[in-house]
Amino acid sequence: MTESVLDYMTRLGRSAREASRVLARASTAQKNRALQAAARALDAARDELVAANEQDLAQGRANGLDAAMLDRLALTPKDIDSMIEGLRQVAALPDPIGAIRDMRYMPSGIQVGKMRVPLGVVGIIYESRPNVTIDAASLCLKSGNATILRGGSEAIHSNRAIARCIAQGLLEAELPAASVQVVETTDRAAVGALIAMPEYVDVIVPRGGKGLIERISRDARVPVIKHLDGICHVYIDVAADPQKAIRIADNAKTQRFAPCNTMETLLVHQAIAAEVLPPLAAIYRDKGVELRGCAATRALLGADVLEATEQDWATEYNAPILSIRLVDSLDAAIEHINRYGSQHTDAIVTENFTDARRFLTEVDSSSVMVNASTRFADGFEYGLGAEIGISTDKLHARGPVGLEGLTSEKYVVLGDGHIRT
Repeated sequence: MTESVLDYMTRLGRSAREASRVLARASTAQKNRALQAAARALDAARDELVAANEQDLAQGRANGLDAAMLDRLALTPKDIDSMIEGLRQVAALPDPIGAIRDMRYMPSGIQVGKMRVPLGVVGIIYESRPNVTIDAASLCLKSGNATILRGGSEAIHSNRAIARCIAQGLLEAELPAASVQVVETTDRAAVGALIAMPEYVDVIVPRGGKGLIERISRDARVPVIKHLDGICHVYIDVAADPQKAIRIADNAKTQRFAPCNTMETLLVHQAIAAEVLPPLAAIYRDKGVELRGCAATRALLGADVLEATEQDWATEYNAPILSIRLVDSLDAAIEHINRYGSQHTDAIVTENFTDARRFLTEVDSSSVMVNASTRFADGFEYGLGAEIGISTDKLHARGPVGLEGLTSEKYVVLGDGHIRT
């Protein structure tokens, strides 16, 4: 009799729960051995990884995937280098598990403190990026969590090839094979099962399009760490250094178009617009970026700038399209960001310390930057080794989620025969 999707996912969940108990007590050295061995396995399997990825890319092109999706799906030699480096960085990071803080004596004589512990079993649901398989596996493993990885059907060959490398690392470190499990079926019912197993799964992290994340947030019976949109802004202040502003605004939009930390709206103080916008517009045009602007922007830059609509200010393009708005004050810039933004990443370019401090304080986003490109909002760039996702929620984890975001704390009490009277 063929195993149903529900039975299959239940088997994965049960195995993950058992593995999580082993991982919770695994030593730092053992976890690091698994990560380093997986890195060596990836390095040795470069040809197999590229071949598997080419299968996925060919199928994706045949299925009509757009350029942004194909860009996310691609696994280049540089991407493989980054995955290997990510594993090694995570291995080098301090292990948060077991750390005890704030131990203090109470009047009763007991000692009370907090110990950092794994969440348990983490389910990761993602679409086309195969590198997520490594990022998620490495962070979950180092933080003592078992993980169930459900990648998109468009990356199934890449994810299977990567999973074989992870399995080799677990084997060499004598950790359970079920510590990291890649869902083999492409049946969408697997997602529904994974998000409805609170007895086996402690948290879900969705990574992908807004539709996927909305569905999971709506239907999950397990807590979700997520962000819905990446509507990121750069604000060029009246006190900005023009050359810094041009360099940052160029990089924030054109370094890559698809990621969630790419700028979608450029805000410019009207007093500096004539100095920075024309050279920026020339750069964008050379790079094929379609510009949409407010009336003042169009008057300054010319008729080829399309009229920005109300919907444009609230749109994550994931494409070479940029909305531009001139504002008359820092207050107007902050109001625009807090109204239309997605609480992901926003940046100010300014040499005015007071303006910078106000922006940091008043912009309600998970990453807020001064004189830096929004493209830095990334776990690797933040020194987390890798990230499992970005959270714009305000409970538990916020911003790029690394090792600490995959842990919790429990109270620990030390006594010596103490009883309460």
